[in-house]
Amino acid sequence: MDLTSALHLALPELILAVSVLGILVYGALRGDKAAGSVAALCGAALIAAAFAAAFNGHGKVFNGSFIADGVANFAKTFIYIASALIVVLARGYFERQNNNRFEFPILVTLSAIGMSMMVSAGDLIALYIGLELNSLAAYVMAAFRRDDAKGSEAGLKYFVLGSLSSGLLLYGISLVYGFAGSMNFDAIAASAQANMQVGLIFGLVFVIAGLAFKVSAAPFHMWTPDVYEGAPTPVVALFAGAPKFAALVLLARVLNDAFAGLHDQWAQVLLAIATLSFLIGGLGGLMQKDFKRLLAYSSIANMGYAMLALAAGTDKGVMALLLFSVLYMVDTLGLFSAQIALSRKGIAVSKIDDLSGLSKVDMKLTIAITVLALSVLGMPPFSGFWGKFFVFGAALEAGYWGFAVAGLVASVIAAFYYLRIIKVMWFDGDKGELDKAPFEAKWIAYAAAAFAFPIAAFALSGLYPLAETAVKSFGLN
Repeated sequence: MDLTSALHLALPELILAVSVLGILVYGALRGDKAAGSVAALCGAALIAAAFAAAFNGHGKVFNGSFIADGVANFAKTFIYIASALIVVLARGYFERQNNNRFEFPILVTLSAIGMSMMVSAGDLIALYIGLELNSLAAYVMAAFRRDDAKGSEAGLKYFVLGSLSSGLLLYGISLVYGFAGSMNFDAIAASAQANMQVGLIFGLVFVIAGLAFKVSAAPFHMWTPDVYEGAPTPVVALFAGAPKFAALVLLARVLNDAFAGLHDQWAQVLLAIATLSFLIGGLGGLMQKDFKRLLAYSSIANMGYAMLALAAGTDKGVMALLLFSVLYMVDTLGLFSAQIALSRKGIAVSKIDDLSGLSKVDMKLTIAITVLALSVLGMPPFSGFWGKFFVFGAALEAGYWGFAVAGLVASVIAAFYYLRIIKVMWFDGDKGELDKAPFEAKWIAYAAAAFAFPIAAFALSGLYPLAETAVKSFGLN
C-alpha cells in the first residue's frame, strides 16, 4: 500500500497530531488567557477526527503495525466524541475552581491520540507506544490540581502503580518476542500455532496483567478508588470511559489476532479476573460512603462483564464488548457530570448522604441520576441492561453458564448501593439549596440519561448494526 493510502487510513490521528502541535504553540504564546479558545480548538479537532474515523477505510499499513478496520473505526469515533465532551465538561468545572489552565484540553487530546494508537495497534511496539502516550497524559491530568493534597496523592499513586503495570507489560512483551521471534501480531499467531511454548503463555499472562491494570479489573484495581476520589471529576469521567474502552479493544485485538490459537489458556485467565472483579467490585461498593469511590468499585465490577465478553473468544463476544463499552461510557459520563453539577456553598457534593432530599431541590437532576444509576445497575429497560444482555448472551453461547450466574449475582449486590442512592435522593430530608450548576454539566447529564432511557431502543437500533458490521472486518482476517 502506497504512502498516500497509508496516510489516509491514519487521517484521524494526523488530524489530532497536527492540530495539537499548533494549539500547543498558540496556548504557550497566549497563556491561560487562551484557555477558552484552546478548549474550543481541541474540541473541534476531536469532532473532526471523529468524522474522519466514522468514514475511514480498512487496511493494514506501516508493515502491519497500524490496523484500520471496523472495530478500530467504531471505537475511535466514540472515544473522540467522549473526549470532546470531557473538554466541554472541564471548562465549567475548572472555571468554578479558578484553575482554568490551557494545558488541560491539550492533555485530553494527546490522551485521545494514544487511545487511537491502542485500538489500531498491529504489533507490540505500536501497542506500547499508544498505551504510554495515553498514560503519560493521564498521570498529569490525575494530579492537575497541584495544590490539593488528595489530587497530588491520586496522581502519585496512579503514576507509581501505572509504572508497575508498564513493567509487567514490557516483561510480557519481551517474553513473547523472545519465544515468537517477532513483534507483529500475525507473526506471533503463526508462531503460536506452529509451536505452542510455555514461555509464550507466560508472556501472554504478563501482557494481560498489564492491560488489566489499565481497565482497573481485579486484582489489578488497587489504584482505582483513591484516584477516582482524589483526581478532578472531569478527569475521572475520562478515566472511567474512553481509556478503558481503548484498552479493552486493544486486549481483544491482542487475544484474537496474536493468540487466537491459545484461547483455552487465556480464557481461563480472563474468567478468573472476571470473577474477582465481580467479587471485589460488588462487595467493596457496599461499604463506600463517597460517591466517586462508589463509582470506582462499580467500575471494577463492570470490567468483570467486559472480561466475560472477551473470554468467549467469538465475534459475538467482541460485538458484546463494543456495545457494553459504549453504553457504559455514556452512563458513567452522565453520572460524573451530575456529580459536577452538585455543590453547596462552593463545596462539591461528594458524600452519598449529601444527596439527601435532592428531589426536593432539583427534580430534573434527581431523575437523571436515578435513570443513570438504574442503567449502570442493569435494570431493564434501560440501556445498561442491554449491554449486559449481550455480554451474557456471548458467555452462554461459549458455555460459561457458571460465570454468567456470577455476573447476575454481582448485579444483585450492586442493586443494594445503587438503590440506596435513589432512596437517599427521593425519600430523605433535604440538606438545603444547591449552588447554580455549570450549564455543561447539567445538560451532559440530561443527555446521557435521555440516551439511557427513553431513547435507548432507538440508540440500540443504530448501535447494534454498526457493531455487527465492525466485527465482520475485525483484524481483516
